[in-house]
Amino acid sequence: MNSETAIFKVKYGPWALIAGASEGIGAAFSEALAGRGLKLILIARRENLLSDLAKDIRARHGTEVEEYALDLSNSASVRNLISSLDKEIGLVVYNAAYSPIGYFKDVPFKDLENIITVNIQTPLLMIKRLSTPMIERGKGGIILMSSLSGIQGSPKIATYAASKSFNTILAEGLWHELRELNVDVLACVAGAVRTPGYLTSANEKDAPGTLDPLEVVEETLETLGSAPTVTPGSFNRFAKFIMSRLLPRKRAIRIMHNNTKDLI
Repeated sequence: MNSETAIFKVKYGPWALIAGASEGIGAAFSEALAGRGLKLILIARRENLLSDLAKDIRARHGTEVEEYALDLSNSASVRNLISSLDKEIGLVVYNAAYSPIGYFKDVPFKDLENIITVNIQTPLLMIKRLSTPMIERGKGGIILMSSLSGIQGSPKIATYAASKSFNTILAEGLWHELRELNVDVLACVAGAVRTPGYLTSANEKDAPGTLDPLEVVEETLETLGSAPTVTPGSFNRFAKFIMSRLLPRKRAIRIMHNNTKDLI
C-alpha cells in the first residue's frame, strides 16, 4: 500500500457505503475503493447483480464486503438498515437514481414520487444519519452523483434533471458547512457515462464526451477534499462552461432538448 492509499484509508475508512452499487458507476466506485483498502457496504435493488459484484471484489481484493438488496424508494427500509449498521462508515457514495424518460405530461405520478424519494429524500436521510458520526470523529467524506442535465432545464427528463440540480446545490452547501469539521463533501456533475442504464438516443451513438465509469470514479476520488464539485472529462467541463456561463438560458434549454428529444 503506497502512502496516498494509506492516507485515503485513514481519512475515509475503514468502511465505505455505496448506494446504487450493483453495476455501472456504483460498481466502479466499489472496485476503486476496495483497491484503496476500504471495506465495503454495498446497497442496490437487484440482489443477483449485487451478490456477484461482492463475490468478485472479495476474491480479487481480499477485503470485507457486506451487501444489502434494498429498494431505495422504501424510506422505512433505508432507516432500518442504517440504524442496524454497527460499522465505522467513513465514506458515503450515493449513486442511485431514478430516471424515467418522457415529457412531464406523460409521466405517471408514481414515477414522479419515486424520483423525489430515490433522488432526493433517501440521500438526505443517509447524509443526515451518517454524517453525524463523521462529524464526531472529525473525518469522513460524502459523494453525491449529479448530472450535467441539472445545470439547466432539460426537457423530457425535467424532473430527474431538477433532482440532480438539488444534489449539486446540496453538496455545495454542505461542502462549506462541513469542511471545517474535516468532513469532505463533493458532487460529481457527470456527463454521459457508458453504463447499462446509459440514456442514449435512437441512433445509439455515444454522446460527445461520453466516459467509461472508472474514468468518472477516479477523477471524482482525486477531487474529493479539494472542491465542492467535479465534472469529469475536459469536453464535459467545456460544455458545462458554455451552457451555464456563455449561452442565454433559453438557448441552453433548446440545445438540451435537441440532445434529449430522442431518448427512449
